[in-house]
Amino acid sequence: MSVYDVLQTIVPTTIFFAAPLIFTALGGVFSERSGVVNIGLEGLMTIGAFVGIVFNLTFADRFGEWTPWLALLAAMVVGAVFSLLHAVASVTFRADQVVSGVAINFLALGLSLFLVKKMYGKGQTDQIQVGFDKIDVPVLSDIPVIGPLLFSNAYAPSYIAIALAFVSWYVIYKTPFGLRLRAVGEHPMAADTMGIHVAKMRYIAVMISGALGGLGGAVYAMIISRDFSHATISGHGFMALAAMIFGKWHPIGAMGAALFFGLAQSLSIVGQTIPFLKNVPTVYLLIAPYALTILALAGFIGRAEAPKAAGTPYIKGKR
Repeated sequence: MSVYDVLQTIVPTTIFFAAPLIFTALGGVFSERSGVVNIGLEGLMTIGAFVGIVFNLTFADRFGEWTPWLALLAAMVVGAVFSLLHAVASVTFRADQVVSGVAINFLALGLSLFLVKKMYGKGQTDQIQVGFDKIDVPVLSDIPVIGPLLFSNAYAPSYIAIALAFVSWYVIYKTPFGLRLRAVGEHPMAADTMGIHVAKMRYIAVMISGALGGLGGAVYAMIISRDFSHATISGHGFMALAAMIFGKWHPIGAMGAALFFGLAQSLSIVGQTIPFLKNVPTVYLLIAPYALTILALAGFIGRAEAPKAAGTPYIKGKR
């Protein structure tokens, strides 16, 4: 197996596994840039995965090939609404944002498993029959060398995730909305003085994080697991949170970190087909994504600086 053959195996799989992490990490960036710490990304992915799978199973006969796309939209809407619980607790009632996020994680898992048991009479859903097909990007897939590596044999949501990272960068750093978002995350009192509604901006940011977290969960469930159970989202929300921190709360950095973790996940799946990894025990490849997550944070957390007001409730008129 040549080096190019190895890359043809690893690169599409890396992008494939990174997409859900990119969506969710970008949601975390929006929330934390506004000053609201969102530990609940795991729960938002869980509720998104549940809604995506249930919607797909329920409406596949009615909507046909459009079902996966509509399921993603449904997951985004429910994720945004579900994240309002975190927004109300942390912004309106000024509760501890970490505690609120942890509560979201437990609530999402418990609620989704309860509903699965009620709806399907067992601990997991059925397998979906209508999902996303792999595609080759027109024109770009014909580029020599690069085309087959980056633009062939992949899923459309993977490319949307990468494109969204650049759109998020533009929105956060090049638009008035992004300026207001960063202002309330860095100096909420100064932003309030300039007429920016701090609570409103934080609510919007948390809902964006909910929508993108739900989207990430639905993408993972419909492309990778194809059903929903208690183990569908097992640590991926925390991995997305790590990608956001590793990427220094920057959309492009978060995307790069998510691709790095996606590479680790891909090696755990295709490692046995690669000559120089085939003798590595499977268990080491399976724990690699989580071990690399810990190592990445241990090495970079001290150098990454969060928005100054992150985790600090804003009380109007008080410093």
